[in-house]
Amino acid sequence: MDIRQIDEGYAVSGQISPDDVRDLAAAGYHTIICNRPDGESADQPNFAEIKNVAEKAGIAIYYVPVVSGQLTQDDVGAMARALDEAEGPVLAYCRSGARSTNIYGIVQQQKG
Repeated sequence: MDIRQIDEGYAVSGQISPDDVRDLAAAGYHTIICNRPDGESADQPNFAEIKNVAEKAGIAIYYVPVVSGQLTQDDVGAMARALDEAEGPVLAYCRSGARSTNIYGIVQQQKG
């Protein structure tokens, strides 16, 4: 897991595994946002697997899947709502962390 800090309360990573969730809890993360659609790659865990472990660890989790190269305004709105509800610090993930970084930047720009 390669965590990259974007700002004080928001970090991104490439795909995480269910086992990584315990490490995230130990590191103090309170919220996880998944920006990767299920089934994008045959070797990725499904969101439900991550969600199950996160809920057991007491971490809030949101599913805001963004199709690579096809970011929509609906995606941005869903991400903004998740961030508004989220207790930080937040870790968002996708395949590489790029979508999670880009959508966060767009949400911040639109907030003004």
